[in-house]
Amino acid sequence: MTIARGDRLPQATVFIMGEAGPQPVNTQDYFAGRKVVLFAIPGAFTPTCQAQHIPSFAANADKLRQKGADAVVCMAVNDPFVLAAQAEATGTTDTLDYLSDGNAEFTKAMGLELDGSGIGLGTRSHRFAMIVDDGVVREIFVEPDPSQMTVSSADNVLAHM
Repeated sequence: MTIARGDRLPQATVFIMGEAGPQPVNTQDYFAGRKVVLFAIPGAFTPTCQAQHIPSFAANADKLRQKGADAVVCMAVNDPFVLAAQAEATGTTDTLDYLSDGNAEFTKAMGLELDGSGIGLGTRSHRFAMIVDDGVVREIFVEPDPSQMTVSSADNVLAHM
């Protein structure tokens, strides 16, 4: 079953890149007590993610924070080293947080996994964005076509904050 508005996020372990390397993060702890705008990309350095999705949220991060977001987070089923390189390549290391769901544990628990094996990507995440308040999904926008960015754009999230 796919996670929906009003559902509590599942517990899983994801990773962030810290000064000492990858650091495990419990999703329940990460989202507890704050409002987080979470968007997921099917893969770091893929065309739509690199050219549109990440820049959309980077350009609007301050507006999202002004509307109450405590964090703006990009998540992908990539390892934390790749996501750190993605952040550096897009100049967003100080603008966005990056959560690595390298084993797709969190993505699968939400029912948002995408089979990209037909193009050599394996299991990935659907492209989506959500507003999470204290671990509860307040709004969720899943793209019908993961190669496109329409409903999961920062502009659409801003309109629903």
